[in-house]
Amino acid sequence: MTLLSVENLHIRFRQEGRLIHAVKGVSFDVNRGETVAIVGESGSGKSVTALSTVRLLADNAEVSGQVLWQGRDMATAAEPELRRVRGNDISFIFQEPMTSLNPLHTIEKQLAESLSLHQGLTGAAARARIVELLTKVGIRDPESRLGAYPHELSGGQRQRVMIAMALANGPDLLIADEPTTALDVTIQAQILDLLADLKREEGLSMLFITHDLGIVRRIADRVCVMKDGEIVEQGPAAAIFADPQHPYTQRLLAAEPKGRPDPLPAEAPEMLATEGLQVWFPIRTGLLRKVTGHVKAVNGADLSVRAGETLGIVGESGSGKTTLALAILRLIASQGKIRLQGREIQQISGRHLRPLRRDMQIVFQDPFGSLSPRMTVEEIVGEGLDVHGLDPGRNRRDMVADILTEVGLDPGMMGRYPHEFSGGQRQRIAIARAMILRPRLVVLDEPTSALDMTVQVQIVELLRSLQRKYGLAYLFISHDLRVVRALAHQVIVMRNGDIVESGSQVFADPREDYTRRLLTAAFGGSEFA
Repeated sequence: MTLLSVENLHIRFRQEGRLIHAVKGVSFDVNRGETVAIVGESGSGKSVTALSTVRLLADNAEVSGQVLWQGRDMATAAEPELRRVRGNDISFIFQEPMTSLNPLHTIEKQLAESLSLHQGLTGAAARARIVELLTKVGIRDPESRLGAYPHELSGGQRQRVMIAMALANGPDLLIADEPTTALDVTIQAQILDLLADLKREEGLSMLFITHDLGIVRRIADRVCVMKDGEIVEQGPAAAIFADPQHPYTQRLLAAEPKGRPDPLPAEAPEMLATEGLQVWFPIRTGLLRKVTGHVKAVNGADLSVRAGETLGIVGESGSGKTTLALAILRLIASQGKIRLQGREIQQISGRHLRPLRRDMQIVFQDPFGSLSPRMTVEEIVGEGLDVHGLDPGRNRRDMVADILTEVGLDPGMMGRYPHEFSGGQRQRIAIARAMILRPRLVVLDEPTSALDMTVQVQIVELLRSLQRKYGLAYLFISHDLRVVRALAHQVIVMRNGDIVESGSQVFADPREDYTRRLLTAAFGGSEFA
């Protein structure tokens, strides 16, 4: 039985006097008990198509075609009927639970709001239903979590709460829009298993929006591939993966970071080393704010990176990966030894430390958050030159133009602002900002996790070419083990502040159970090497 039938859907957005044609003649069905995945890169029209099913589009949207929900056309339905369908028959799980959940309300209050609105449940009956829902989605000891706020939960727990909210009113169709993109591989695997179990137990249908073909292979019955607002190919998942017909589908399937890092010369000098590096954050309580304990973020980390070498740092959220990197860059206080190019830098401070910062740069996970929206690309990329000085005989604009060209951007765009670029272009700007100072050590903190698969491959190749050209040492932090495998010479695995395993054999011959669990979650257990 067909639950949802989308026929010849067109969506246009009126913006500054012109029409932007976002979705162009899309047609697909979702049958009862089926999971249909819509796959494509950012801007392909996936999420807009999903939101159109219950008319959750902006006021400037113009929609034509049919969106039939159990035979009723949602494109022309009256508002009262749409309200009956939203949350009751069709529910959504969004990509980032931290922005979807209200930070000022407890988990209980947010779940109770939906139950009160749609089912009239209040008081003890609502509380019992909330506990039941939280138990169903795998929240341990749910009664103790009712009074928690979103920031007090982990990323995986927040996503489980979002799933509980979506299930609260017994929907027939669950629309999941990139629900695992921001999660660690082990948490991602748990959420996908949970969704599969709930689909089977509750008899749900799912419309799954993603750019990750690994997830599609694991969860979908049928696949629709979108590009530039059109479905260019659709069919059973097994057939799409075995014999893709459209060139774009073939390109998506091939878009996985491949290869291995370049061999490291035996004489490559040591660029960075730490001994017993420790970061403990004091816990202060009482009126006098006495230290009564510590959050042990990093415990005695020993590592070494040579020129031209990439050290991958992997582990789940909260394992201490980013804290370790920030301590190495002397951006947070730590104890232990840090040597940069053989020089002990732990005790250096103030004006003596500033010249060393030119040699140590960082590229963050979210380029949109780390680039100032008020500054042009020229100002962003050239900002470090204002602090550390220009190369002799060079002017600022020429240096910015040269580095933009090197990272694959048109220097003619240096007068634009970050919002005028795609996600991949913004990450290239962030890399250019770090590289213009010609550093020796670059920390890359999840630089590809927010990017589409094809863009990921481009950024990995860019990082490889820059490392090859300048002999850069990379600290590469990521939960995407496929990217780490393609780039890293050595890997350290962190858990709860400790390095539990390290070396060049981590992918080929993992020795710790925790490492094996990470690899199984990332590769499905079929291939580590």
